[in-house]
Amino acid sequence: MRFRTRAIHTGQEADKETGAVVAPIHVASTFVQPGAGEWGAFDYSRSGNPTRKAFETTLAALEGGCGALAFSTGMAATHCVLASLKSGDHVVASSDLYGGTYRILHKIANRAGITVTLVDTTDPAKLEAAITPETRLVWIETPGNPLMSIVDIAACAEIAHRRGAWLAVDNTFATPVLTRPLELGADISMHSAAKYIGGHSDLMGGALVIREKALLDELYFVQNATGAIMGPWESYLCSRGLKTIELRVREQSRTAQALAEWLVSLHRVRRVLYPGLPNHPGHELAKRQMDGAFGAMMTFELNGDHAATKRFCESTKLFQLAVSLGAVESLISQPASMSHASFAAADRAKWGITDGLVRLSVGLEALEDLQADLDQGFNVALK
Repeated sequence: MRFRTRAIHTGQEADKETGAVVAPIHVASTFVQPGAGEWGAFDYSRSGNPTRKAFETTLAALEGGCGALAFSTGMAATHCVLASLKSGDHVVASSDLYGGTYRILHKIANRAGITVTLVDTTDPAKLEAAITPETRLVWIETPGNPLMSIVDIAACAEIAHRRGAWLAVDNTFATPVLTRPLELGADISMHSAAKYIGGHSDLMGGALVIREKALLDELYFVQNATGAIMGPWESYLCSRGLKTIELRVREQSRTAQALAEWLVSLHRVRRVLYPGLPNHPGHELAKRQMDGAFGAMMTFELNGDHAATKRFCESTKLFQLAVSLGAVESLISQPASMSHASFAAADRAKWGITDGLVRLSVGLEALEDLQADLDQGFNVALK
């Protein structure tokens, strides 16, 4: 079956008892067993729940994994991977990295004796040089957050595996519609399900999709032991979101491409970072690695200082000033003071997160309305 057909039907069979085309939401915390010491398919909802299992089954089918695990948040999913490491292990991560991932690597994982090195993973040679005998995990994002860098997943997988490490890919920006990291050799694909999977700014959740059974079992053990599971209501909403994810992502990507091409033409904008532009350094790789579109996230740098950028972000109406991304509503943020405020100032400077950066999450509004909204924002901020 094609992607959008699997998104609607795999794991979402009609209810056998009633014939309902939408499966019931199972809110039970515990399940009656056939006998003492005899276990049915489900026993306790921390360990497994039918509604959560349905979502996990669909997502695994879309990513090409052997299974998936659904969590209470994207950071809980990330923490599960890190919790599978031990003291003395080393992580190499992309420098173009979500602020929450930076925080958990530098301020939580370090308490367990796990060390981390940030590196420009768009250069495979730099990744190779950063790996040590203690490196067990390589963590990349593509497109990166907030600079929209494109990382060669297959090259990173080859290097990581040759050096005895797992490769995990934060696939939140691209979604399985556009990129399927496991097909390119990655071991783990991570999603913040609050973003494109849910798609409507109304849930919290995260997910890991895993390529091989042994690693799935290891991560399931950590999830079950620590308990940060996705609830049944959120699981239902994620399953519903997957049914329309391809239509949403492709339409949002079309609008984002048009906005990026318009922004490039403006003297008020210093640079536009969007992989769909031919001058983007990762454009050719993105054409090979992303399936027919370049996503709905973009960053641009205003021709102004911190104060002007702040005014701009506060003056738009349709682009609402908020963290998060990937929903039907368009959002705007200033990474230096919002999503990446957890970065040390020196690291923001080192990795190019300037005060003038603006990050857009392009929603499903009409292109002409979004363009007009940004235009009036420029008029307010850059008088």
